[in-house]
Amino acid sequence: MATTTLSSTSKEVTIGFGHPFVMIGERINPTGRKILAAEMKEGDYSRVVADAIAQVEAGAQMLDVNAGIPLADEPAILAESIRRVQAVVDVPISIDSSIIEALESGLAAYQGRALVNSTTGETEVLERVLPLVKKYDAAVVAISNDETGISEDPNERFKVAKKIVEHAADYGIKPQDVVVDPLVMPIGAISQAGNQVFELVRKLRSELKVNTTCGASNVSFGLPQRNGINNAFLPMLIAAGMTSAIVNPLHPELVQAIRAGDVLTGVDEGCTTWISAYKEPAKEGDNPRGERRRRRRA
Repeated sequence: MATTTLSSTSKEVTIGFGHPFVMIGERINPTGRKILAAEMKEGDYSRVVADAIAQVEAGAQMLDVNAGIPLADEPAILAESIRRVQAVVDVPISIDSSIIEALESGLAAYQGRALVNSTTGETEVLERVLPLVKKYDAAVVAISNDETGISEDPNERFKVAKKIVEHAADYGIKPQDVVVDPLVMPIGAISQAGNQVFELVRKLRSELKVNTTCGASNVSFGLPQRNGINNAFLPMLIAAGMTSAIVNPLHPELVQAIRAGDVLTGVDEGCTTWISAYKEPAKEGDNPRGERRRRRRA
């Protein structure tokens, strides 16, 4: 079965069937974060560093780094953000940009094996991104839309994903290094958005045998109490076969839901990760039950 291996200078992470679900921290992204955008544009990376540390401490196994700031030098900012992040945490990075020059700048600065986020199925985009992925021996996120837009038909999105996998093979990129994003749409606008994704993820796993990722919080866009929907959505994605997602690990309930998904699908064998994370330590002065029995008998 497919495994996608990413690395930093000192840590390796595997995305794959039968492996723990990989949480890719989403916080280092200036979109919608005016203060972060202003700081990054001015060369202040203190919040980037703090976000990197906080997300890894919360359980993220990878981090997504984005520097998409209007009227800013995105290639330079992205490269510097990556250097700052790698100086304080040891997890692999997903290099996130729609600008080819920024992707190349980020890949050149990165130490390890990165995940490139992302390419679509548009031929022009594929012909720009895939050579870069091959040059730097990276893996790539493949978003299942193309020149025709985003289809609500899972079979059409599957065709786009297959096209990307086939084009990647032409450049010598193996299927296990293509991580497909099936595109999560807002459930408030498309009532079958969840079922569409579940169906597509199962098909991608069984037929293309590729790993998958997504921006999971898109499903709840525009709705109240979004965390409740997100926390239910992730274990359902895991059950369908999703192997990673870009999420906010600073929500402990979300992290717990993902770990529960690993338990319930048998990936967390013996529930060892769950127990390690959530077992309450014995209070000072507590004695094991057997010790109390021995004392009573005495």
